[in-house]
Amino acid sequence: MSLYCAEGGPGVELSAREMGELLGEALAKLGSRNRVLAVPPDMTRFHSQAGQLTQAAWRCYGERMQAVLPATGTHAPMQPAQIAQMFGEVPQSLFHVHNWRTDVETLGEVPRAFVREQSEGKLDFAWPAQVNRLLIEGGFDLILSIGQVVPHEVIGMANYNKNILVGTGGRDGINRSHYLGAVYGMERIMGRADNPVRAVLNYASDHFLRELPIVYVLTVVGRGADGGLAVRGLFVGDDVECFHCAAELSLKVNFEIVAEPIRKAVVYLDPREFHSTWLGNKAVYRTRMALANCAELIILAPGVKEFGEDRTIDGLIRRHGYHGTAATLAAVEQDAELAAELGAAAHLIHGSSEGRFTITWCPGRLRREEIEGVGFRYGELDAMLQKYDPEKLVHGMNMVDGEEVFFIANPGLGLWAHASRLDTN
Repeated sequence: MSLYCAEGGPGVELSAREMGELLGEALAKLGSRNRVLAVPPDMTRFHSQAGQLTQAAWRCYGERMQAVLPATGTHAPMQPAQIAQMFGEVPQSLFHVHNWRTDVETLGEVPRAFVREQSEGKLDFAWPAQVNRLLIEGGFDLILSIGQVVPHEVIGMANYNKNILVGTGGRDGINRSHYLGAVYGMERIMGRADNPVRAVLNYASDHFLRELPIVYVLTVVGRGADGGLAVRGLFVGDDVECFHCAAELSLKVNFEIVAEPIRKAVVYLDPREFHSTWLGNKAVYRTRMALANCAELIILAPGVKEFGEDRTIDGLIRRHGYHGTAATLAAVEQDAELAAELGAAAHLIHGSSEGRFTITWCPGRLRREEIEGVGFRYGELDAMLQKYDPEKLVHGMNMVDGEEVFFIANPGLGLWAHASRLDTN
C-alpha cells in the first residue's frame, strides 16, 4: 500500500499545470497500465478540479484510458454540455452513465452486528457493498477514483471510498449509508474523518474492494486571497493514508470557526451546479452549526427547479417535507415507500432546521406554494438578489441596510461552526 503524492499546505496554491505534473509523476510510479477507468465526480463537484485531473490522466494514458464513469450516485446523469465544460478535451465517447437503481453488483455485506454497533444500537441491518458493474466486468488494470476531500454531512469528510461505494453504488447501499449518518447525528459527523458511516465503508473496502486496482486522486480546494479558488493540496495513493493526509489539510483549509453565532446568513448557489434542493441544501448542512438560535438563513438559488434528482425522490420530498428528525422517523414507520428510500428520509432530516432557525428559499424555478408546501419560507429571487447582490457582497460579514449579514458564495467549499456547537455528543 503506497502514497504516491502528498503535496500541499494551507498556504500552497497549485496551478493546473503543477497538478498535471504531480499527477503524471505519481502515475509513473504505478508502472505500465493498459486499461484505465477514471471515476471522477459530476458537475455538482465542478470546483473539485477533478475535471482538470481527468484531462491530465487522459493525456497521460491516451487510448489506454478506456472509460470515464462519473460517480453521480443519485444525481441526474451529466449532459453533453456539462461534460464538455468540466472535462474539456476528453472524448465524450468514453463517458458512461451510472444508474444507481439498475447498474450495480453487490460484492458482499457489512454484517448487521457491525452496523448495529456503529449506530449505537439505533439501526439493525446489514450494509451491502455495491458498485457499478463496469468496475467489476471492465477488465481494468487501473481505476482512478478522483475527487475532493471537504467536510460532508453524510460521511464527515467527502471522498475516498465514498466515491466508489456511494458515487457508483446502488440503491440499498446509498440509502442505508445516508440513513445511518442522519440517525447517528449529522452534527456529530461533519468534519470528522472517523465516524460510523466511514467505519462501515472502510470495512467494505477492506473486505470487498481489495481485488480492484483502485488508486485515489484527492484534492483539497480552498478560497484564494483574491476570493477565487485555490488548490491547496493533491494526494495520490491506494489506501486510507492518502485520505487522512487530505482530510487533515481540509480541516485547516475548509473549516471556518465564526467568532459569534450568525444571526443572518445568505448563501448563493451557482446555477451551473445546483438545480435541486437535494443538492442545494448544502446551504443548510454546512452552515447550521454556525447559526444562532432563531437565526435566518436565506438561500439564493437561481438554478433550482425541483426537490429531488429523480421522480421518486422528488415525490417523497413533496409528500413529507422538511419537518425534522422526529417527524421523518415517524414517516418512515408509516410510509412503506419512504422506508424503501432511506436516503430520501436522511435528506429530509439533513435539510431541516429542527425548528432552531428559519430557512428562506429563493428559487429561480419553483413556486411559492411548492416551497411552502415542504416546510420552508419563500422569498422572491429577484428582490432578494437586488438586496443581497452576490457580485457586491464579500465572503463573511457584510453590512446590508444597517444589518449584519454573513455571506457565503459557495457552501460546497467548507463547513462553518461556532465553538458552542462543536462539542456535540
